[in-house]
Amino acid sequence: MNYRAELTASLADPSAFWQLQAQKLAWYKSPQTILLQDDNGIATWFGDGELNTSYLALDYHIEQGRGAQTALIYDSPVTATVKWFSYVELRDAVALCAGMLAALGVQKGDLVLLYMPMVPEAAIAMLACARLGAIHSVVFGGFAAHELAVRIDDAAPKVILTASCGIEVERVLPYKPIVDKAIELAQHKPHYCVVLQRPQCEAELTNECDRDWAQLLSIAQPAAPVHLRGSDPLYVLYTSGTTGKPKGIVRDNGGHAVAMLYSMRAIYGMSAGEVFWAASDVGWVVGHSYIVYAPLLAGCTTVLYEGKPVRTPDAGAFWRVVEQHKVKALFAAPTGFRAIRKEDPDALLAQRYNLTSLQNLFLAGERLDPPTYEWLREKFQRPVLDHWWQTESGWPMVANPIGLEIFPTKAGSSTKPVPGFDIRILDDNGVELGANEQGNIVAKLPLPPGCLPTIWNNHERFIAGYLQRFPGYYLCGDGGYKDDDGYLFVMGRIDDVINVAGHRLSTGEIEEVVAAHSAVVECAVIGINDELRGQVPLALAVLKSGGIDESNFEKQVVELVRSEVGALANLKQVIVVKRLPKTRSGKILRAVLRAIADDREYTVPSTIDDPAVLEEIEIEMRRRKVGAFA
Repeated sequence: MNYRAELTASLADPSAFWQLQAQKLAWYKSPQTILLQDDNGIATWFGDGELNTSYLALDYHIEQGRGAQTALIYDSPVTATVKWFSYVELRDAVALCAGMLAALGVQKGDLVLLYMPMVPEAAIAMLACARLGAIHSVVFGGFAAHELAVRIDDAAPKVILTASCGIEVERVLPYKPIVDKAIELAQHKPHYCVVLQRPQCEAELTNECDRDWAQLLSIAQPAAPVHLRGSDPLYVLYTSGTTGKPKGIVRDNGGHAVAMLYSMRAIYGMSAGEVFWAASDVGWVVGHSYIVYAPLLAGCTTVLYEGKPVRTPDAGAFWRVVEQHKVKALFAAPTGFRAIRKEDPDALLAQRYNLTSLQNLFLAGERLDPPTYEWLREKFQRPVLDHWWQTESGWPMVANPIGLEIFPTKAGSSTKPVPGFDIRILDDNGVELGANEQGNIVAKLPLPPGCLPTIWNNHERFIAGYLQRFPGYYLCGDGGYKDDDGYLFVMGRIDDVINVAGHRLSTGEIEEVVAAHSAVVECAVIGINDELRGQVPLALAVLKSGGIDESNFEKQVVELVRSEVGALANLKQVIVVKRLPKTRSGKILRAVLRAIADDREYTVPSTIDDPAVLEEIEIEMRRRKVGAFA
């Protein structure tokens, strides 16, 4: 079936379409009830089927004769380590880790929280939880103690798994003091805290609940996979919000496994035995879906990379990994490629490596700005495939589905809705808009398998946040439009729409124009308060290194926006900054930037990669008399 046929089939009869996809998995008991919907349209997929995700990702492939194939490659430039795990070796490590957890009393339905660096044990522990039917909740290793404590209280884990340290380029980050402080702050107390000792910084195990990972593993017995219902939860993953109580996105076993396997074929064009690399972290949804679960469910080889796109050791790091491990598809956030482009604008370092294995570049996690898209296309002469999805969806909602049909790419667009997702554009009154009209991006219910069925311990928040505003639809939280060819253009979060003297403008639209300036590496546009117009845009731009005349830069950008967007945009100020404030997953902290410009109090998020950036920007805003400082 081609793309049009699969999309039509998936929307006309979702049950029949996804039943067909589910038959590609080795269920212990095939599901009879494919889809159930409640009064709100919330879908439960394959609820009465029985399976085990860990079995499907490991044991099944061994039974099919793929046991000697490499399943996981651990590549760590920060420790000068590369390790290969065959499917048999990874299955044995997972079974032993599951036995270790079982000996601590972990069983089906219990929650295990992971606070881990990018080491093989992180993926092994996730799969071990899945083997037992325990629910894992991975918290990104960059969170501070308070944020970790909040998640401990919400998740209520029986066991915490952690490591003695993480490594950030050349800096060793002790984890145990953070975990100790978090447990002290939290109301909920785990039964055990199991610590993986790393030689770069060993931790003192002084608390009553502390246990040594290696010691427990040495006396553990391998555990067999447990039969689970399709509706049983696999994991809880907290979205990286900067304020308020975090949202624990719940993922089930059945729908998740079906969606992951389908996506590897339809979206990524991958087959068993091929090497897939998602350059992300297991603490984020990309790491869950496309480092750990989807590649292994598809019988691929997955790369787990403990390093950066630059400085480990240089901007050629990604290309070294591609050559060494014969990577077919590389998936990374645009921010990673912008960092490479800034350090190596002519891609000279890439020329040192043999990249013939690399067929496709996939980008997601934030908006792919056209200059980065064009740079990648020009320098690497390969398809540059933007795709759009969320922690909530768990897999791409809009993509160029190269396993079904390859569409011409368009800069700024993530291409077309993936089969299973009925994507519409609605105005604020819920009326569907036509081509080239900006509005709220929604997905008509039911959502396909793999999407969240609820929020952990807070179903009311799930309904209020996603389903209430437009009954019968899931509110994605992003704004955008479809063009005449049905391509989706995501222009930014709904709250990134600004109202300039009655004109509703997307900051993403203005960012696109600013980023088109030849001197700009990356930029952010925010709306700031203005007495006369209500709001006006402010641009912050990071420039290429060396040889740039900054004296005329602001004037050039203002004129560019006036020409491309119109005088109504009213962009008057452009601030040149050394870097933009971001979370460790690469998202620009626009809400914090707005708070600074409006001279409001703000909380420095624990996810920020460099807090000093905010102070530098505030000083410059005051000097330039921006917003509230005018």
